[in-house]
Amino acid sequence: GRPRCMLGDVVPPAASGRDALSATLDFVPQKDIVYNKLLPYADKLDEESNDILSKIKGNLGRAVQLRELWPGVLFWTRKLSTYMRLYGRKFSKEDHVLFIKLLYELVTIPKLEISMMQGLARLLINLLKKRELLSREDLELPWRPLYELHDRILFSKTEHLGLNWFPNSVESVLKTLVKSCRPYFSESATQEMLDEWRPLLCPFDVTMQRAISYFELFLPTTLPPELHHKGFKLWFEEFISLWMSVQNLPSWELHLVNLFARLANDNIGYIDWDPYIPKIFTRILRSLNLPVGTSQMMVPRYITNAYDISHVVLWVSSLLGGPSKQAQAQLSGLFNSITSFFHPSNHGRWLMKLMKLLQRLPASVVRRLHRERYRKPTWLTPIPDTHKLTEEDITAFVESMMQPVLLAMFSKTGSLDAAQALQNLALMRPELVIPPVLEKTYPALETLTEPHQLTATLSCMIGVARSLVSGGQHFPEGPTHMLPLLMRALPGVDPNDFSKCMITFQFIATFVTLVPLVDCSSALHDRTDLTEVERELCSASAEFEDFVLQFMDRCFALIDSSTLEQTREETETEKMTHLESLVELGLSSTFSTILTQCSLDIFKVALEKVFNFATTNIFETRVSGRMVADMCRATAKCHPAESLKMFVPHCCNAINQIAVNEEVLNEEELDKELLWNLQLLSEVSRVDGDKILPYRSDLVQILQLTLHLKCKQGYTLACNLLHHVLRSTALIYPTEYCSVPGGFHQPISDYLPIKDWGRPGDLWNLDIRWHVPSTEEISFAFYLLDLILQPELQRLQRFAQGDQDMSRDDVLQSLTIIQHCLLGAGSLMPPLKGEPIPKLVHSMVNLDETTLYTGMDYSKENYRDAICHVMRQLLHYILEHSEDDTKSLFSIIKIISDLLHFKGSHKHEFDSRWKSFNLVKKSMENRLHGRKQHIRALLIDRVMLQHELRKLTVEGCQYRSIHQELMRDLLRLSTSTYSQVRSKAQNVLFTALGTYNFCCRDLIPHVLEFLNPDNSSVTQQQFKGALYCLLGNHNGVCLANLHDWECIALTWPAIVRSGLSSAMSLEKPSIVRLFDDLADKIHRQYETIGIDFSVSLTTRSPFSQWTDKKYKQLIADLLDSLGNRNLPWKFEHIAIGFLSLLLRDDHQLPPPAVTFFVKSLNHDSLYVRKVAISAVAGIMKQIKRQHKKVPVSPSELCKHGIVAGDRPDNQWLQYNSSNLPRTQQDWDHCVFVEKTHWGYYCWPRKLLMYAPLEEQPKQNLTREEMTEREQIIFDHFSDPVFINQFIEFLSLEDRKGKDKFSPRRFCLFKGLFRNFSDAFLPLMRPHMERLVADSHESKQRCVAEIISGLIRGCKHWSYSKVENLWQLLCPLLHTALSNITIETYADWGTCIATACESRDPRKLHWLFEMLMESPVNGEGGSFVDACRLYVLQGGLAQQEWRVPELLHRLLQYLEPKLTQVYKNVRERIGSVLTYIFMIDVSLPYTQPTTSPRISDFIERILVQLKPLTEGDEEIQNHVVEENEVGEQDERTQAIKLLKTVLKWLIASAGRSFSTAVPEQLRLLPLLFKIAPVENDDSYDELKRDAKTCLSLMSQELLYSEQIPMVLSALQEIAGSSSWHARYTVLTYLQIMVFYNLFTFMSDRKLVTDVRSLVIRLLEDEQLEVREMAATTLSGFLQCNFLSMDAPMQAHFEALCKTRLPKKRKRELGSTVDTIPSADLVRRHAGVLGLSACILSSPYDVPTWMPQLLMDLSAHLNDTQPIEMTVKKTLSNFRRTHHDNWQQHKQQFTDDQLLVLTDLLVSPCYYA
Repeated sequence: GRPRCMLGDVVPPAASGRDALSATLDFVPQKDIVYNKLLPYADKLDEESNDILSKIKGNLGRAVQLRELWPGVLFWTRKLSTYMRLYGRKFSKEDHVLFIKLLYELVTIPKLEISMMQGLARLLINLLKKRELLSREDLELPWRPLYELHDRILFSKTEHLGLNWFPNSVESVLKTLVKSCRPYFSESATQEMLDEWRPLLCPFDVTMQRAISYFELFLPTTLPPELHHKGFKLWFEEFISLWMSVQNLPSWELHLVNLFARLANDNIGYIDWDPYIPKIFTRILRSLNLPVGTSQMMVPRYITNAYDISHVVLWVSSLLGGPSKQAQAQLSGLFNSITSFFHPSNHGRWLMKLMKLLQRLPASVVRRLHRERYRKPTWLTPIPDTHKLTEEDITAFVESMMQPVLLAMFSKTGSLDAAQALQNLALMRPELVIPPVLEKTYPALETLTEPHQLTATLSCMIGVARSLVSGGQHFPEGPTHMLPLLMRALPGVDPNDFSKCMITFQFIATFVTLVPLVDCSSALHDRTDLTEVERELCSASAEFEDFVLQFMDRCFALIDSSTLEQTREETETEKMTHLESLVELGLSSTFSTILTQCSLDIFKVALEKVFNFATTNIFETRVSGRMVADMCRATAKCHPAESLKMFVPHCCNAINQIAVNEEVLNEEELDKELLWNLQLLSEVSRVDGDKILPYRSDLVQILQLTLHLKCKQGYTLACNLLHHVLRSTALIYPTEYCSVPGGFHQPISDYLPIKDWGRPGDLWNLDIRWHVPSTEEISFAFYLLDLILQPELQRLQRFAQGDQDMSRDDVLQSLTIIQHCLLGAGSLMPPLKGEPIPKLVHSMVNLDETTLYTGMDYSKENYRDAICHVMRQLLHYILEHSEDDTKSLFSIIKIISDLLHFKGSHKHEFDSRWKSFNLVKKSMENRLHGRKQHIRALLIDRVMLQHELRKLTVEGCQYRSIHQELMRDLLRLSTSTYSQVRSKAQNVLFTALGTYNFCCRDLIPHVLEFLNPDNSSVTQQQFKGALYCLLGNHNGVCLANLHDWECIALTWPAIVRSGLSSAMSLEKPSIVRLFDDLADKIHRQYETIGIDFSVSLTTRSPFSQWTDKKYKQLIADLLDSLGNRNLPWKFEHIAIGFLSLLLRDDHQLPPPAVTFFVKSLNHDSLYVRKVAISAVAGIMKQIKRQHKKVPVSPSELCKHGIVAGDRPDNQWLQYNSSNLPRTQQDWDHCVFVEKTHWGYYCWPRKLLMYAPLEEQPKQNLTREEMTEREQIIFDHFSDPVFINQFIEFLSLEDRKGKDKFSPRRFCLFKGLFRNFSDAFLPLMRPHMERLVADSHESKQRCVAEIISGLIRGCKHWSYSKVENLWQLLCPLLHTALSNITIETYADWGTCIATACESRDPRKLHWLFEMLMESPVNGEGGSFVDACRLYVLQGGLAQQEWRVPELLHRLLQYLEPKLTQVYKNVRERIGSVLTYIFMIDVSLPYTQPTTSPRISDFIERILVQLKPLTEGDEEIQNHVVEENEVGEQDERTQAIKLLKTVLKWLIASAGRSFSTAVPEQLRLLPLLFKIAPVENDDSYDELKRDAKTCLSLMSQELLYSEQIPMVLSALQEIAGSSSWHARYTVLTYLQIMVFYNLFTFMSDRKLVTDVRSLVIRLLEDEQLEVREMAATTLSGFLQCNFLSMDAPMQAHFEALCKTRLPKKRKRELGSTVDTIPSADLVRRHAGVLGLSACILSSPYDVPTWMPQLLMDLSAHLNDTQPIEMTVKKTLSNFRRTHHDNWQQHKQQFTDDQLLVLTDLLVSPCYYA
């Protein structure tokens, strides 16, 4: 390989105008956020970031040294992630590596609490995200700690017992973490992983899924080429051959596909995929689950386990290119074969997948192209030149996708997928993609009747806009379409069609953003250097002015039709509806985009027009007024000086003239004109601050006049004006968003705007014009505050002190003014001051905060403190004197919220802007060239968002005294009388709780005060309010469930005790619901909280001892409450629920709690008993004594390469009845291997086995030897009264008919018998004997649960005990199986399966021998036989490959019984046979099995089926009376046998991995003989099964070597005398070919064979067969399996010309001869052939079509059945081509059209 440059010695890049190192930084940042450099205060940031980074490094290091995970490490890692959000990866490479190593160490601490692990893992993922920054030389990470973490959490042994509660998101976080670390695993990792997980590869076991998913997740695929021999070459052959040989989609196949996709993508050009390509594409096609053929059965597994489209896409895009071009050929084939499914008339559950494929594939290819051509080279392996995509490759790819994409444009699922596909395709080949879309768009813009067509085409045009406008050398004529499109889109601004209106706005805005609207026509005379296209554009650009004016007219019409009077009755609300506000948004943003992009000349005309429209009419202020004001605001924003000069004087004069009259000011309903002018003025003033200053005296005068109007609407508008004026002067913001820096004001002679069409912004020369408040502006803002805010505060203060009276309306008015002042000038006011509150948490690390500079140097007095002071006084006054003044309270709550959080922008506005920024970016980005080539406006927007992000980052605010006071006020409001006030206050409170560090600890005691039962003054409202405060909202903090012992130890007992409060009433449904929600939320969100919190495991920190104390205290408190007799039942349940959450796997439950749970097993309430059963099962696990294991090293046993399956070295594991441990000594010497997968594929390096009995913990302890907890359980379970009651409860039925075998109870019994061996058996025995004899289902279920627990629990008993146990169990099971009923057989099946799971079969030999004793003996009738088989199957299936001897015995036993009369026994036998043959798989590297084999079985079966195979007659189902005595003839016996065999074939279709094709083929002729053709619905079991069987067999995946065998079988059957069989051959063929399409197509001979078979059947003497053959042919043509070539056409035309014999005149009454002559058949065959060709392209007209239609029409008057065929074909042609007839017409000549029109409407058409 080429020497790879060490990144250390690269010179730091001095990229495009950036200084490599600024003076402040002494390192090269890894990758900082570029947008920071464009902020107006960028020069201060290096210093700030240095300061924060050094604090983080210092404190984080100190916290780790002190081993203080909480709060130290947690606090500073959170700061680090904030730092990365603000500055990117702005630290040196050394720091980067150190941070990663530190976090990796922290994440993999074994006992780390999960939620903490998750937070640290997210940060680590973020640090590893840009993998190009660190090469493998810089960083190496071990893989094993991650695997152990993954294993411990995702395959937790204790989670199902309720000893661990993990968050839901933990799985995805862990997976992402492994993905991020994967590139840095060491080179030896691959081999280590293979050694670790290969032994798990046992395809019959669940471990297979686990191993393969580990391989998919962990195997590194990015090793450099020189290390490939240590990477994928170690496993590729093995895994790909495994994948090739599985046929039935087991669930682990997906993981293999995902692994291959990743491998292919990471190593393009280093793996030769060609031999596998047809197989890959066949499997991809199968995985789409498309419906084919007429009678297709779906195998449910195919749907649930289908491949993940995103990986399929990755794989396909990685296979493209390279010398052989094979993948592209197959991909074209794939799209050809599925194109017709994209037609909008088709719909089904498969459609979503197809659309996803369509949308993702182009994106993936673009990503690959970007990586090959444009991405900066990194340490990752580059793609070799031989395999890069060439221009031809790209063209071929785009062409293969165009047809499906154009069909999908109009799909039912919406056109978004198609639009995204087109966007990416157009980046690669605009000249191929855009013209066909334009062809569809122009007609759609003309039509009025198909609005869906319009929205679809416009959204696709938006996708390709950028490629269209920028043209480029391949598609220079692109830009010329722009003006015609814009002009034609204008009618879409239509008041009557909302969605059309919105898409039109989006369309116009998108195009206008890309293009400067400047009239360049004068350049035609001045410049001579223009190309043809440029000249055309220049002359067209003269129409821009016209376009803008027409657009405005359209908007005015829209506004006129949506005034409030027209659209509302008086009674309705006065606000805008949701739709109207969307239209308003669309209108204003589109209009402001247009004005931004205009030249000054066009702008002036537009301004004049808007001004006239706004000032000559008077609008109501709710709907239309807002739209007009928005348009005026847009003009003012673009060119403030020109616009304000017109608007401000006009509005001020109008207002002053009306307001001269004194009475006006006190009117309740104000004059419309006054309101309108006020509204207009308030919107126009939202402009650049320094442009407002000249008008300040006018504006101040208007404000003084209008702020105290009586009319609420009036003073609100005045407040808006105040707010906007303050904002304009006080904030930092960019003042223009034009697509070219500096606008379009140079003369045309120097600068030609058309050169800038579609040009991206240049990040390094953005030249943003910032508005930064000048001293003059700030002093004006403070002047306004002194003038307006000060007096209001004084008035309210006097009112709050009782010195002055104010009406409620006046108070509200004052509050509104204050609120708007705060909103306008919030950014000028520093945060609230106050002393920090000490002692909230104890930490040895500094937890200070960091402040960010946001461009403001605060000066003057702080109005925020003043407002805060007055608001608190006023709030207390109102709550005392007039609590029902809710409007004022709402206003105060809003002001408090802003006092706490508002610094110039709101979080929710920021979030929605960030969202829309990302949407716009997506819809217009250029993924091909990358490198942030966005439009300038978008880049400016991103810089602005960065500024706002800094303003909003108040994370980790220190909690100060003033915050404490405000939060107590909010709590008081949250528990006040009126529910609306409460809920508003609660929302503000929740936000505040999430903002300040550790403040919850301070607030919780105050909330809980309201729940205290001793506090008798609490009202119901306060009680409810407090509960809501605990509950929290859906995304914020939940106080009841904080992740902290101190808080939980307070809240949980308080919630339980509140049941005794006087305010609590269970009669009120709202309160009951609240408690339900609380309990539910705690159960849903609770995650196990750590107790050991130290970094090292050597010492227990004092902190851990303290948490341990809290934990015990909490349990004691809960038990204490439960002991109170007066506690209502609901609270008892809540308390028990809480207790059950506190079980852990690292701390045993305190003894009092153990006693409580054991006693609760016999509680009266079913809920309590259920919780107790789970809890006691968990406690059993906690007190289990560890059994010692010793490593055995079986690898000495095997010296061979990879050979799986039955080998000499794993034979000792198998069941062998001549060598069973039947004595004490054999038992002790026998090495038991419990897990079934060990040894099947290969042996692990170290196999852990249990040590001999004498080294294990002692069994049967005396009571004195037990621990306290064991004694408690022992005492209760040794008490006969307790046991009686317990069993009594367990054998009750819970919900009739719904109960199932309960795993919880099984765990409980397993634990009992495991921990106490057989101590309780004597007490249980009489109960078990009694229950087994009782046939009630609940009694049977109970005993089944006990028995399965017993068998699994006796794992470590001594031989004598086990033997005694089986002497007791065998008779019991015998009785149970003979009493089995329809309700209980499933439970017994589960019981035996559970008992046999993961147990060595030699340990259970008593059970197996008992079950094998004649399961089908007819005692108790057919039902009992079927049930016994079911139970036996449950046990054997768990044993998989380790009981070949039993399987042989069973098969031998069953074979003579296969001719069962009873259907239920037949079905069960079919299912058992599946399991018997399950082990016979043809996987690679696998030895032939010693278990029964299918081929031998089929041989024996065929001998018995001989009577059926010999004759040529169809097989009919002879129904035999069940009770007939005597021998039936062989044929009847054979038919019965066949029925059972069918059941077996159907059962195995969905279950086995590989299909035994050669064996099935020998049965195929028999299935065709049953001939399931007629659609008679009579229930004939044989026919239905045969039909199902054929459908399933035809869908099987075939290997290329199997196909010829199948075809020859079909050819033979096609010669059969039964036409039913011949007909069925065709339906079979259709499905088989489609489901194995590419395997067929990769071999020409197979294609010709299929073709000749179909053409031969076209000339069949039976009409139905001929018609089916035509359908089949048409399908093959449609999916491009066969092509319509000249010889085929000639063949059909020749057949059509066959002469028919003359009709003889018949005498009346003579019978018509029915048998058609051979000539008629041949002629009909020709006509059918032509008809098939025509029907094969339902959505377009290929070149050969017109001629064939003419040929066909010549046969319209032939004899039947020909005439019928022709009519059908023509009517179908008409139906499918009717929609787009205008386009299809062009393919025909005039003469042909005449004939056609004649045909399609001729009278014979209706005949």
